Amino acid sequence: MKKLNLQFIISFFLVLTLPMISCKKEENDNNDTSIVKDIDGNIYNQITIGTQIWLVENLKTTKYRNGDIIPTGLGHNNNSGAYENYEGISSNADTYGRLYNWYAVVDSRGLCPTGWHIPSDEEWKTLEIYLGMSPEEADKTEGQRGTDEGGKLKQVGTSHWESPNTGATNESGFTALPGGVYDVDQFYGKGQYGVWWTSTPSDNNFAWYRYMHYNKPIINRSDETIKQNGLSVRCIKD
Repeated sequence: MKKLNLQFIISFFLVLTLPMISCKKEENDNNDTSIVKDIDGNIYNQITIGTQIWLVENLKTTKYRNGDIIPTGLGHNNNSGAYENYEGISSNADTYGRLYNWYAVVDSRGLCPTGWHIPSDEEWKTLEIYLGMSPEEADKTEGQRGTDEGGKLKQVGTSHWESPNTGATNESGFTALPGGVYDVDQFYGKGQYGVWWTSTPSDNNFAWYRYMHYNKPIINRSDETIKQNGLSVRCIKD
C-alpha cells in the first residue's frame, strides 16, 4: 500500500511540473543570446574574437538608443549627428548598414544597442594584434599596416567585394563588407572599400578610422577624413 501511495505522489508531481518545464524550455528557445536587436528592431549576430565580442553586421539604426530619431543630411556644414543610406537607396542599408558621421558616433544618447559601444582606436588595435599584427605595426601612425589581418576580417568571395578581394578568408568571423563612404558631398567606394569609425578623435576636426581594400589583405589606419563624413559603424560589447 505504501508503494502505491509513493507512485501516486510521484505521478501527481510530474503532472504538475511538466507544463512548467515545457514553458521554461520555450522561454529559453525564444531568448537566443547570440542575437542582438537595436532600437529599430534590426537584428545582428555577434562573434567572439579573442577577448572581444563584436557585432557581425554593420549598424543600421535610424534612432539613438533612447528612441530619438537621427536626422539624415550628411554634409561638410553639419556638425550634429546624421546618417545616410549609400546613394539614398534603402536596400544598400539592408546589406551594408548605414553611413554615419562622427557626431552621431559620439552622441551621448548612444548609437549602438544597449550594452554595446563604438570601438575606440585602442580596441581596434587589440583586435588587430589578436589577428597577428605586431604591436609596433598596430601603433604605426597611419597607412598600411600588418600583412593579412584585413583578409582575416573580410567576407569571402565577390558577391559584395569586387574581384579579386585579395586575401579574404574571414577566419575571424567578422565578415567585413565594403559599404563605401560619403565624402566631399558624394558617395563612392561601395564594393571596393570598407571604412569604419572609431570613437577616438585625433583633433578638433578629424577622428581615427580603419579601412580595408578589395585588392589588399591589410588594414589601414588613418585620420584623414573629417568628422562630418559618413562611414560605416561596427559595435563592440561593453
